[in-house]
Amino acid sequence: MKTIGVLTSGGDAPGMNAAIRAVVRTAIYNKVRVLGIKRGFNGLIRGEIEEMDVASVGEIIHRGGTILHTARCEEFKTEEGLKKAYNIIKIFGIDGIIVIGGDGSFRGARDLSKMGVPTIGIPGTIDNDIACTDFTIGFDTAVNTVLDALNKIRDTVTSHERVNIIEVMGRNAGDIALYAGLAGGAEDIIVPEIPFNVDNICRILIEGKNRGKVSYILIVAEGTKNSFQLAKEIEEKTGLEVRVTVLGHIQRGGSPTAADRILASRMGAYAVKLLLSGKSNRVVAIRGSQIVDYDIDEALSMKKEFDHGMYELAKILSI
Repeated sequence: MKTIGVLTSGGDAPGMNAAIRAVVRTAIYNKVRVLGIKRGFNGLIRGEIEEMDVASVGEIIHRGGTILHTARCEEFKTEEGLKKAYNIIKIFGIDGIIVIGGDGSFRGARDLSKMGVPTIGIPGTIDNDIACTDFTIGFDTAVNTVLDALNKIRDTVTSHERVNIIEVMGRNAGDIALYAGLAGGAEDIIVPEIPFNVDNICRILIEGKNRGKVSYILIVAEGTKNSFQLAKEIEEKTGLEVRVTVLGHIQRGGSPTAADRILASRMGAYAVKLLLSGKSNRVVAIRGSQIVDYDIDEALSMKKEFDHGMYELAKILSI
């Protein structure tokens, strides 16, 4: 293998740059040429490709986002789009590709692998919704971003003696809400994986008020009930003043934490080693403290398990 390509696809996540850096420098260390593919599979189809060297990835380990940029590409899902991408791969002499992204990106990597292009996937998404890995690149940073916001919101909520609903990202996964809620001492955590009852939430708030509690933080994962509708119902049933804060895309940005930088560096280097050893159609993952890899099809078929034990702990500690 003489030339490998690297791209980032789907939603951006803090730590993607650290992963790109690890891919580029590990490859060059092993005398392999690296081509950066811009704007994901969209850029691959259009030949938006440039050679990268050691200097290309200097001073980026601490930067959020991705220097290669990212985009979603519906055309790549078609047979014609896939053929265009394959032709570009051959024109540029790319022997293998490393794809950094989520499950949709892995499906693209799998399709290329079926055409004979060696591919390795690295899980980069703040949602932590890739079942084969304990953690994804960007998740820890997103949780800490939410925690920082929660701490600030609690100051003003306490001053005004209110309830504040903080809506966080995660698509259909509740990990950001769970981890940030536990770390931030939220009074309740509402996630897609666990059914909830508005009356039970109201009871918790009323009981807290009766014993002198003056402020409350509720963490709501997107993909559950509309936060503004929930706020309206709580106000009507309890008489408490409720505010809603939707954190939105602030959770995707920012300098990655040490945990994300280290995870991304380990995964990026491991992905290169997989390609150099002749492996293809694999996803890099972390299990416990070990970096491992899975077949992409196996990884995509796995079901993400929600940590019910941690959820129960959060419930116990919020009394």
